Amino acid sequence: MKILNINSYYYSSSVHRHLQNAIQGQGIDSISYVPLAKGYIPRDECKYEYNEHVVISECYNAIDRYIFHVKHTKILREINKQINLLDFDCLHAHSLFSYGYISMKINEKLGIPYMVAVRDTDVNTFFKYMVHLRSMGIKILERSSSIIFLSPSYRNFLIQKYVPKRIRETVFAKSMIIPNGIDGFWLRNKNYSKKMPNNKTLKLLYVGTISKRKNLITTVKTAQLLREIGYDAILTVVGEIIDRAIFNQIKDLPYVNYINPMPKENLIKIYRENDIFIMPSITETFGLVYAEAMSQGLPIIYTKGQGFDGQFEDGVVGYSVNCYDAQDIANKVISILDKYEECSRNCIELCNKFDWDKIATTYTKVYKDILNKN
Repeated sequence: MKILNINSYYYSSSVHRHLQNAIQGQGIDSISYVPLAKGYIPRDECKYEYNEHVVISECYNAIDRYIFHVKHTKILREINKQINLLDFDCLHAHSLFSYGYISMKINEKLGIPYMVAVRDTDVNTFFKYMVHLRSMGIKILERSSSIIFLSPSYRNFLIQKYVPKRIRETVFAKSMIIPNGIDGFWLRNKNYSKKMPNNKTLKLLYVGTISKRKNLITTVKTAQLLREIGYDAILTVVGEIIDRAIFNQIKDLPYVNYINPMPKENLIKIYRENDIFIMPSITETFGLVYAEAMSQGLPIIYTKGQGFDGQFEDGVVGYSVNCYDAQDIANKVISILDKYEECSRNCIELCNKFDWDKIATTYTKVYKDILNKN
């Protein structure tokens, strides 16, 4: 079996390399075609050495990304030049609109079946704001052989909000929930479950970029509310500063500690030193840091209706929250404290859900099912 991933995200998130390696471990020949803007510089964590299973193509200009059909016509032209598409049994599009469109066009011409993964930008940018492209998105879903969502919340929202009633049942039937996995380092180094914090000292942790989307200001307000009702709440923030204006609002607060980004071998110590992980992102495709925190026994706070919501029932490993409501978040923190040791124990036991080998086994079954149907 030979699978072609169409996926520009390979060089912006290590998730995709882990996924491809795990799938190859299942005995599947998995190749990634990676279309990039000319002059693209990968993130430091994604500056991989040459890999014969990855085809890089700098095939469009940065400005082309603002004109959907110009950008994707260029990608389609280049993929036909660089790849013998007839060598592949199935296409795996790692976004609905961008690479689902490319896959649909290949399917129309060559009949190769494809599956699509739905991302944060598909739901919160393309469907929400690009009204002129919605009908195309629906067509991509209709023609796909399988649709992958990272969480039930995204699946339910997209189908109810944007999919016409006449095909909702069909789209739902071929939809699957498959989460992302985390680096095996975290599962090999799982912590023990943690004990209830003592004397109302409360160590809160955020790991992620300092940016508007991550909603750090609301998290800071949550810490302040907890302090006002008697908790000695300290918030540790670890991450790259993207928005300097947001950082300037928090850097001098006495109950906020900022730490520069660090390798996982050092970050694991920070997780273990804290009590609860909080990241009420405004939007989130998945959020690997929630699963990393779980592996170290930290109960988690995540946004209702976004990527991680629905992985577990509320109260099992933490709680979903209204990301704009600091009081709701503070209340959920207190709810965690009421059952802290149970939540921490659940985190340790359930984080194995994010093992790449298990996830790759699920993907392998999806690929085989697609081939059997086509």
